[in-house]
Amino acid sequence: MVRVLSDDDVASVLDLEALLPVVADAFEQQRAGAVERPERPHYPIGAGLDPETPEEPTGTGLCMPAYIHGNAYAATKLVTVCEDNLDRGLPTVTAQLSLADAETGQPVGYLAGNRITSARTGCIGGLAARELAVDGDLELAVIGAGTQARWQTRAIAAAVGVDRLASIRVYSPSDSRLECARDLESELGVSVTPVSSPREAVTDASVVVTTTTSTEPVFSGEDLADGALVIAVGAYTATMRELDDTTIERAARIIADVPDEALETGDLRTHDDFEVRSFGDVLADGDGRQSSDEIVVLESVGTAALDAATAEFVFDRAEADDLGTTVSI
Repeated sequence: MVRVLSDDDVASVLDLEALLPVVADAFEQQRAGAVERPERPHYPIGAGLDPETPEEPTGTGLCMPAYIHGNAYAATKLVTVCEDNLDRGLPTVTAQLSLADAETGQPVGYLAGNRITSARTGCIGGLAARELAVDGDLELAVIGAGTQARWQTRAIAAAVGVDRLASIRVYSPSDSRLECARDLESELGVSVTPVSSPREAVTDASVVVTTTTSTEPVFSGEDLADGALVIAVGAYTATMRELDDTTIERAARIIADVPDEALETGDLRTHDDFEVRSFGDVLADGDGRQSSDEIVVLESVGTAALDAATAEFVFDRAEADDLGTTVSI
């Protein structure tokens, strides 16, 4: 029997405070070499569907398998990216996760994957803020106002405590920043201010989170305060870029969830002479920040190991509550 979990099922058991240590443990397992994470293939889809442009694909498909040693399940995330979906009222990115029993290889679960992806990515930022931000109250700047802007803010609040967030400022070039600020303020019970420029967001911020799909830097590194932590989660290809050269050059240390892959992004590919440290090492050693005035950058490209860990966390909780639909295949 295969248990199928809808997005509502996933939402009902997904708790960020409980998920944070699960994600931290997955980083530790990855650091220890106890993760199987093959290269993820990506390929064009939809070529031949439009008779007017038969050679043009409609999107991209990705396959992201992973297994964490000792876990009950092997996970495979299937992702599609279709830019024209905005005009259709559909998500640009759609993900599902398939789980197989790691001992028998039999299928056991099929899960809606967008919320799982968003939550595990948010937890990267939450753990970074907990481990790498300066002590005391935090001023949080969020660049971008989409789904991930919300999840990063939620996870940071869960990781450090809402009481430590002295201010939250949200910037986006569109009016989406207004809705994002309203939603977060209502959800978290703290003041969230939409601002009209990146500089207004970043100035004096102790934590800056970038959550965009930009191909150009989204703020000036000259505006960063001493001691700022920059969490960049948007760029994952060579053509995507959120951080400028000044930000990287001012950083005392650069940390990444997957250093080799992070060095291929637009943020870091021209700075391959910089030492990029593994976030798993930082979590294990607790030595990511050496002083209160140094700028630290955390570059995240994502890892399927976190999908596998989060999917198992969600599936076990859903199974315990007998959620979802079971089918025989």
